[in-house]
Amino acid sequence: MTVKGVAILGSTGSIGRSALAVVDAHPTRLKVVSLAAGENASLLADQVRRYCPDFVAMAGGKGIDRLKAACGPNLPAVGTGTEGLIAVATQRSADIVICASAGTAGLEAVLAAIEAGKTIALANKEVLVMAGELVTAAARRRGVAILPVDSEHNAIHQCLHARPASEVRRIILTASGGPFRDCQADALERVSPEAALQHPTWQMGRKITIDSATLMNKGLEVIEAHWLFGVTADQIDVVIHPQSIVHSLVELIDGSVIAQLGVTDMRLPIQYACSYPDRWDGSLPSLDLARAGRLEFLEPAHDRFPCLGLAYDALRAGGTLPVVLNAANEIAVGAFLDHKLGFMAIPRVIQKAMQAHDSQPVSTLQVVRRADAWARQYARDAAHELELTV
Repeated sequence: MTVKGVAILGSTGSIGRSALAVVDAHPTRLKVVSLAAGENASLLADQVRRYCPDFVAMAGGKGIDRLKAACGPNLPAVGTGTEGLIAVATQRSADIVICASAGTAGLEAVLAAIEAGKTIALANKEVLVMAGELVTAAARRRGVAILPVDSEHNAIHQCLHARPASEVRRIILTASGGPFRDCQADALERVSPEAALQHPTWQMGRKITIDSATLMNKGLEVIEAHWLFGVTADQIDVVIHPQSIVHSLVELIDGSVIAQLGVTDMRLPIQYACSYPDRWDGSLPSLDLARAGRLEFLEPAHDRFPCLGLAYDALRAGGTLPVVLNAANEIAVGAFLDHKLGFMAIPRVIQKAMQAHDSQPVSTLQVVRRADAWARQYARDAAHELELTV
């Protein structure tokens, strides 16, 4: 049995920890060879002691100092920042790179891993939202597979089962609707970060939980689906499915609709990305449909959740506009979490940045980074202007 070497970008986050649980469940099939984390030196030290990777990286030097103190003489080779992430992603013994790092830091590492011929298991939305054209072109050139780890895109991947895009009529992404799906517009103006962080079905990081509450998470997934599966914006629909049991669906040109169902546990899509094209025994409980009861599907309320429409606008416009959408959203969500901005001011900041941006083709990584930096500064200014009105 061949053992696959696994590199994890974002090993201390929720997806990273779930990925390590998959490694634990399949110790004869998977081996950790490198890990990268942000600032959680204590947890990374525990992971180093347990998995004995060849290389680890952290966001900054202070984190490495804490890691050295925690690991002592058992510390492997280390790195920091973008160079450290690239080193983790390009380790010679790595076969699969699981990109679960938050934000935009993993982009260069993913491109480097593709150039090194690694299979990419992608859980980071920003990589394809910002630079989908660059990343997918590089993967085609190197013959590298990009396997989605997001539950929705992993579901689509399973439903398609290598069917060509010409057989696909539409892709249907399901969304839980977040904690405010039944709230009226005036109530949404007053919601707090604490309330927005109470997701009804998934346990996730803070930023992605807020994105779920605004439906921006689904908007970003629409853009991802375009790049992953070669479909247009008009072929991608979103439905609210509060039970989060049907993870997504594909309608084929003959009218057949194929869905993937499963329990709400990220270990399932992570394991499939690691095992693909094979399937391995899983340690998860079986889905009990009788106990699940009624399955509901509803139209999203675009008037109350305008972030979804903004994402469709960015995809249709193309160029660097999705970069601006993503960057402005990150800034606005951060301000909301800091109690500096109202919930419904998040889409207002994003819309202002998109309207002010002069989009250009995504021809190089430098173009992406310039658009990202511009959008972040513009969004900071826009958020500051809105602070006194929310």
